Formats: sequence, structure tokens, C-alpha cells
Amino acid sequence: MAKDLEVAIVFADVVGSTQLYDKFGDTKASETVALCLDTMKDATHQYNGTVIKTIGDEVMSTFPTVEEAMGAAVMMQSRISADTKQEDRITVSIRIGCHYGPVVQEQYDIFGAAVHTANRMSSQAKARQIVISGGTVDQMSRELKKQTRQIDIATVRGKLDEVALYEFLWNPEEATSMLPTIEWENQKRKAAKLKLSFRDQTIEVSDRRKNVIMGRAEDNDLVVKGNLISRIHAKVEMRRGKFMLVDQSTNGTFVLNLLGEETFVRRDSTEISGEGTIGLGRAEEPGASLAIHFKSVE
Repeated sequence: MAKDLEVAIVFADVVGSTQLYDKFGDTKASETVALCLDTMKDATHQYNGTVIKTIGDEVMSTFPTVEEAMGAAVMMQSRISADTKQEDRITVSIRIGCHYGPVVQEQYDIFGAAVHTANRMSSQAKARQIVISGGTVDQMSRELKKQTRQIDIATVRGKLDEVALYEFLWNPEEATSMLPTIEWENQKRKAAKLKLSFRDQTIEVSDRRKNVIMGRAEDNDLVVKGNLISRIHAKVEMRRGKFMLVDQSTNGTFVLNLLGEETFVRRDSTEISGEGTIGLGRAEEPGASLAIHFKSVE
């Protein structure tokens, strides 16, 4: 039976796990990832959390309170950072995202917009970072709020308004040298436009339309069919006058500019500007049948 809950949702994953396999081989890399997953699960259990599922190199957990979620997140970061300093361990880092909100629980899984927001926080985090939403900060005690600082704003699938992103400073040395919260709304730059063209369809990303979703599912803004393309593969969104490509896929997204410089993004984001092509699942040269062309316009 479905149950409505309000929980702190945490996504924690190993940064650059694909490169680990390429550099150290399957056995050593898989052992390293497994140790990280065990640490994440153990920290979850120690702070009264529930491991919902493991997805490759990522653990998704829930907690009754934000305080417990942050306790587990700090334990994950500090333990894994300490473990990889040992001589016989591969150096590895994790990133963590958290959001507090309502979910629907069905058997052993959870669903809802809050899950997407938590996952978005994770995708915005860098190595050794804990990124949380503004709504999560609102649930914190006054003391815990002192360890947060606003670092950005972002759009989230299913939400009309932008979500404030905060970093939770888990390292005491960083917490003592915090920067003040930035008033992002007062620092927005004049927006330009970014034109995305696929075959005979063109869509503009601008102040009026702040994101475009791409993938092989029919309800995407740009529907691109291909064997390597996920149902919801990637999106281009506008943040303070910048245009960011956010990958949400299995095989990643390739950006190729007019100089021939290639950028690969997988479950991460990168800024795009100027002119070039976007390839879903593989690099696409200009004029290729599956190439999405982009061009920024003042």
C-alpha cells in the first residue's frame, strides 16, 4: 500500500568511477567502489536512515530528519576521504545531494518530485561536496544553518521556480572561513538566447523558456531517436544568463564547438556558448543526422 511521507532524501555517488575502471582495471576498481558503497550504507544505518536502493556507484537513502541526513553525509565524506589516504587504497571521492520533501512510498521504493530535486542536488555537487536545497536548509536548526552557504540556483524538472543551491560545509576548516550568502537575484546578467536546432525543429532557450529537455521519449521538447540515447537524456537550461547542459543519461552527452574541441558530460553539467553541436550518447559532427546544433544569440 502506498504511504505519504516527508523525508530527507540523500543521493551519494562515487565521482569518476568510469575512469577508475579504465585506469586500474575491473577488479581493483570494483573493490574500491564496493568499499565506498559499504561506507555509505553503514553511515546511513548509523544515523537512523534507510537505504532505498543502490544504482551502480550510487546509493539513495532517506532519513526522518535533515539533521540525521547531514550526520550521515558528513560521516560518508570524512570516512571515504580518510580511507583513500591509506597507501594501499585508490584515491577516490564522492559527491552528495540532499533535499527534504514529500514522497510516496510503495513497498521498498519512493517516488515524487522531491526525489528528482534530491537527484538534481547530487548532479550539481562536485567531488567532496554536499549540496542541498534551500528547502532543506529551512528544516535545519540554527546551529546547523551556520554550516551552509548559498552557491548557486538551478531549475529542476517539474518545478516552475528556480531552486536555491547550498553547500553544507562538512570540513571544520572550511566552515570557519565561510563566505556570506550571495544575493543571486541581484547579480543576474542580462539574458541572451540559445537556439537549439534538430532537423526541421528550432527551440530558443531564454528568459521566457528557461529549459529544453532532450531524449528519445515522445514527451521531450526535442525528440531524438537512437540506440545510445536515454528516454530523458539531457537538458539545456538557463542560469543567470548562462546556458548549462545537464546530462541525465546512461551514456553521457558530447559537446563539440566550431574549433573541434570536445567536452564529454555524464550525470554532470557544463556551460555551453558560441556555436557547435550536441551529441546524445556519442559525438556528432555538424550535419550528422542525430546532431543537435546550438548557437548563442545576443
